Amino acid sequence: MKILLIGEYSRLHNSLKEGLQKLGNDVTILGFKDGFKDFQVDFPLEKKWDSGWLKKIKLIVLVVTGFDISSYLTYRQFRKKREHFKNFDVVQLINENSFFCNLKYEKKILEFIFAHNKKVFLLSSGDDYMYVNYNFEHPENPSIVQPYLAGKIADKNFSNVLKFRTKPFEKLHHYIYQNIQGVIATDVDYHLPLQNHPQYLGLIPSPMNLEKFPKREMEISDRIIIFHGINRESYFKKGNDFFEKALEIIKQKYGSKVEILTSENLPYNQFINLYDRAHILLDQLYGHDQGSNGLEGMTKGKAVFTNASELFEKQYKLTEKVAINGLPDVDYLVAELSSLIENPDEIKAIGKRARSFIEKEHDYIKTAQKYLDAWS
Repeated sequence: MKILLIGEYSRLHNSLKEGLQKLGNDVTILGFKDGFKDFQVDFPLEKKWDSGWLKKIKLIVLVVTGFDISSYLTYRQFRKKREHFKNFDVVQLINENSFFCNLKYEKKILEFIFAHNKKVFLLSSGDDYMYVNYNFEHPENPSIVQPYLAGKIADKNFSNVLKFRTKPFEKLHHYIYQNIQGVIATDVDYHLPLQNHPQYLGLIPSPMNLEKFPKREMEISDRIIIFHGINRESYFKKGNDFFEKALEIIKQKYGSKVEILTSENLPYNQFINLYDRAHILLDQLYGHDQGSNGLEGMTKGKAVFTNASELFEKQYKLTEKVAINGLPDVDYLVAELSSLIENPDEIKAIGKRARSFIEKEHDYIKTAQKYLDAWS
């Protein structure tokens, strides 16, 4: 089968591509490299006029004339190579705004995709119209909307979420759903708003290429090593403010018994190797299911603080912890970290269960087959 995967978030489409190729398919990825993470893409797109003084000029032009220079330049990049994006058996969009364009140019690109390929499917794997609106309508549901409603995130820093509540992106949502063959959720958080939707094909967990993460026994000697990776753009969305406060207390409480590793905005290949020595990984706090960093930490057999709510446990019929459910509560985080630091064998046990869970539910070849079945 000839397959075009459009967009890349946290290596999701790269891992899926590897699984699909193992099953004998011809797979191409088109899209951006997910910012500083710099993922591999067969046909890379580049965000133009998106920083420095060029961005300031772009915003002035946008306000005065309504013309979005970045969207137009992305469309031009696509148009120049558009002959490469025809005649695929299956095309999958990673998001309702895979090209990060405004309505006019996103729709122009999608019109070409819909017209020149057999089947197009959509992933719900990040912010989109239904997911964002669901969380504003259900503020009690753990999501990145909660720190925004608490006043921690300014509108300008939340614009990539808030745009899905505007009329143009509502129109884009309906246009996409009129032309796709179905939509797939990548975890429990995106599954919730899609339940009972007539085009919903179900939840397929994010693929993990286990060959890139050989199984290793965790060794713990004199110190417990905790890793905290920070992406400044999503600092409050991930709950890093709570993690940092908890770590300060842990430092004072345990001193030389713990070692804390911190990184900021590292490219993917550097990031995944940095926490190899760690026993505990701090990932994120708002949600039901793991993010990509959490999944990779679990694949490496770490004890991961991430989204692992009761809904997640129910979805996978779990009876034992495969991760620690993170909550935006400093006292709770300190208590959970303290319990692990004082019981190293439990860190090892959670790490082993985490790896087994990934092997069962997220293996990239099994997952790739589930996509082939859904697309059929």
